[in-house]
Amino acid sequence: MKLSFRLPAARVAGICLLIGVASLVHAKDSALNYLAAGKPEAASILPPPPFPDSAEQNADLDTVRRVSRLATPVEVAAAMSEKKFSVFNFTPAVGTYFTEASLPKTAAFFEKIQSDAANVTDAGKDFFKRPRPYVIDRTLANGKLETSFSYPSGHSTESMVLALVLADLLPDKHDEIILHARQMGWHRVQIGRHYPTDIYAGRVLAQAIVKQFKKNDQFTSDFNAAKAEIAAAQTAAKN
Repeated sequence: MKLSFRLPAARVAGICLLIGVASLVHAKDSALNYLAAGKPEAASILPPPPFPDSAEQNADLDTVRRVSRLATPVEVAAAMSEKKFSVFNFTPAVGTYFTEASLPKTAAFFEKIQSDAANVTDAGKDFFKRPRPYVIDRTLANGKLETSFSYPSGHSTESMVLALVLADLLPDKHDEIILHARQMGWHRVQIGRHYPTDIYAGRVLAQAIVKQFKKNDQFTSDFNAAKAEIAAAQTAAKN
């Protein structure tokens, strides 16, 4: 059953200003690379977010307020720098050899992965239609604001999808990679873009997406090509 958010008229007007053109601004290429249409489906996997004006919703929003107040300038700057990101945001966790210039096959592979993850996440956002925290509390609005819905978090989903696949390629760096993705997701709470429940939902959805990837033969082929390219780059970096 689809969850419908019913908000006061004044609040609806504010939402319309922010997300009324979301389908134009935030639209993704509909072509999928390693996934079948509708698999996985966020609406079937994730529980609905907290109901508007419920105690659970109020607690979720209070957490955003508290976390954003406590965020340091360094954390805020890091969060803002991640508005656009790729697998190469993980270079600090992997090593200096891990660059787009030296790993073109790997770069192309992860671009496809991230595109698929974005498609799944966008479908979930459009299903649940949860307003962003700053739509409910305008004191949380800062900088250039997103025009899409809030649940699940695209940053949390996409970064964790990238991390799970990258950690499979580089198991010796598993913990560092996963931690980096978790931090990227949490940064979104620190700047008031998402609720904690949006972030947690993204992590769950990411696991379902990667599980589906592994059923695809082309994914396996491209994964193996990326693994060989990374191994060669590691060897070259040591010499």
